[in-house]
Amino acid sequence: MEVHKNFIQILGTSGGRFVMASQLRSSAGTFIHLNEKNIILDPGPGTLVQCCKANPPIDLSKIDAVILSHSHIDHSNDFNVIIDVITTGGWSKRRPLVFAPKESIDGEDKVLFNYLRNFVNIKVLKPSTDYAIGNLKFRTSIAHKHSVETYGIIFDFNVKISFMVDTKFFPELIKTYAGSEILIINLVMYKGKENILHLSVDDAVKILKEIKPKKCILTHFGRTMLKAYPDKVAEKLRGETNMDVIAAEDGMILNLD
Repeated sequence: MEVHKNFIQILGTSGGRFVMASQLRSSAGTFIHLNEKNIILDPGPGTLVQCCKANPPIDLSKIDAVILSHSHIDHSNDFNVIIDVITTGGWSKRRPLVFAPKESIDGEDKVLFNYLRNFVNIKVLKPSTDYAIGNLKFRTSIAHKHSVETYGIIFDFNVKISFMVDTKFFPELIKTYAGSEILIINLVMYKGKENILHLSVDDAVKILKEIKPKKCILTHFGRTMLKAYPDKVAEKLRGETNMDVIAAEDGMILNLD
């Protein structure tokens, strides 16, 4: 398999509890390799397994940071096991960076186990704030409209790479993600529902027409998106926006060299 210097590998593309439970798509997170830094984003159920099965396998002992956008289980289930593997349960001298909202670290439903806290360097995510993993910089979005504290992640690389994670659509999203050249959207629903705090296809059309990224990757598909066939949805969005829109598959690699 060709090895890229800079790439993003979307290990899993399932969104929401129903697709997660059925594993019609993997619920693993995303592996990011930029500026020689290795990052796991939102390690949902199966992330450890998919890292081991990747070709070539992802060496978790070389992970520099784990980023958690929010605490929902389809994003955080493997959070602790990934950290335990990276640090070999505290035996390794390696102390990876862990970025997560305060609610995920110290809240009532915190997801980080107490025994792991001394093995990592915790950085609390706040809205519209700059962070760094060595020479790789990223910024959080404004707080998303979701049922728990949630932030999107915007990498300042050769191109501006944005992960628009779970949220209900609201106009301020456009400003916080403005200038995104590669936009990765968690598109859970085909049609929106007022009481469901996730993006729909109609929302994606509005977002794409306003932000105008060079490339858009759709992922995190719920049941209605799978029934509509993500590839066909991507084709529909290409037709309506005249932009490069791709529906992710499990294990898909986006080469950024």
